[in-house]
Amino acid sequence: MANSVYKVIELIGSSPNSWEEAVSNAVAQAGQELRELRVAEVDNLDVRIENGKVTAFRAKVHVSFKYEGGD
Repeated sequence: MANSVYKVIELIGSSPNSWEEAVSNAVAQAGQELRELRVAEVDNLDVRIENGKVTAFRAKVHVSFKYEGGD
């Protein structure tokens, strides 16, 4: 197996419906810009509250992808 290096970035996904959808939104957006996504790790979950009601679910996600040099 060849040696590989992976880079990790932090994203915050949001959704009006669920934390799962918030994570999916973050990963989908990353997938539009980055190749060879490997792992997404959920670090933190929170909600936005307006007028006493939950209006958005947010998830802080660390996404790793194969590093090919540069920055």
